[in-house]
Amino acid sequence: MWSGVKNPLAQKHLRSVRKGDQIFYYHTGDEKSVVGVARALDDAYPDPGDKTGKASVVDVAPVKKLPRPVTLAAIKADKAFADFPLVRISRLSVMPVSDAEWKRIEKMAGA
Repeated sequence: MWSGVKNPLAQKHLRSVRKGDQIFYYHTGDEKSVVGVARALDDAYPDPGDKTGKASVVDVAPVKKLPRPVTLAAIKADKAFADFPLVRISRLSVMPVSDAEWKRIEKMAGA
């Protein structure tokens, strides 16, 4: 279960996740890298642990590990990602990824 998302904008994006959507798995902390792909097992739904009723969660399953991590530094260095939310708001934990951005990240990972 993908839970614990607190940021209102990240929650907005999380609520838009639908069954079958592919999701990049991003390590935060010191690593700051896209390391794998997961998929949504179902649509986002209300977080059963949130008493306010405002938070959502998504059940996910791993799909694959990327051949090599794609670091935040590498993404920021690529001008194609100038408008990518991860570059503009790097602490945002959930964001949309365009088809072109997805393909470019996979290429950078050697996938």
